[in-house]
Amino acid sequence: MTANKIDTAMVLAAGFGKRMLPLTKDIPKPMVKVAGATLIDRVLDRLAAAGAKRAVVNVHHCGGVLIDHLKNRISPKIEISDERDILLDTGGGVVRALPSLGTKPFFLANSDSIWIEGASPNLSRLANAYDGARMDALLLLAPVAGAVGYAGAGDFTMDSEGRLVKRAERKVAAFVYAGAAILHPRLFGDAPQGAFSLLRSFDKAEQAGRLFGLRLDGVWMHVGTPDAIRGAEDAIARSSE
Repeated sequence: MTANKIDTAMVLAAGFGKRMLPLTKDIPKPMVKVAGATLIDRVLDRLAAAGAKRAVVNVHHCGGVLIDHLKNRISPKIEISDERDILLDTGGGVVRALPSLGTKPFFLANSDSIWIEGASPNLSRLANAYDGARMDALLLLAPVAGAVGYAGAGDFTMDSEGRLVKRAERKVAAFVYAGAAILHPRLFGDAPQGAFSLLRSFDKAEQAGRLFGLRLDGVWMHVGTPDAIRGAEDAIARSSE
């Protein structure tokens, strides 16, 4: 499957962004700027470059600010999944948006996913690597070593074929989920109604042997707090020298 055959995306933008306070007191986290550009625009620009024609963006905290910001966006064309009435978590947010996403595989991106590209654009690499016959989910993974602003224990181990296993408790894993993926709607065939985490769906794919990963080419940045913004901006500046 080539990049231009995946033309739909969902951007998860409905969180509270509590760790980013006070910057997120009156704006949603996706509106926070890093090196002069909002997080949401960075993600949408990458999706457009990878061939996404439409993007469903869910909103909750300060949702009106984000809706107003996106109303004149042309590429990709934006559709809002309004969750201001109820917070559905990551998995529940995808389920609510499924009627708009359709029946084909789609890009999924966290609104705060940010990285410096390597030799080839990572979302296009992800689309080219996706194989619907074997995969229900293909996650973009960053090596823990070398990640900017990340001090966790990792999320997954990956075998030689790219198949993923979730990190066991009290263990360390080499890769962290970089906040971008390609998912097939069938992954949510038995999903519950209401709020639930995408981790439930990833676990389901793993148990079926259909959860795969692709190593990010470049430098991934974890921008979770105001202090982390400076680290990301420094890394971006160094990359352009």
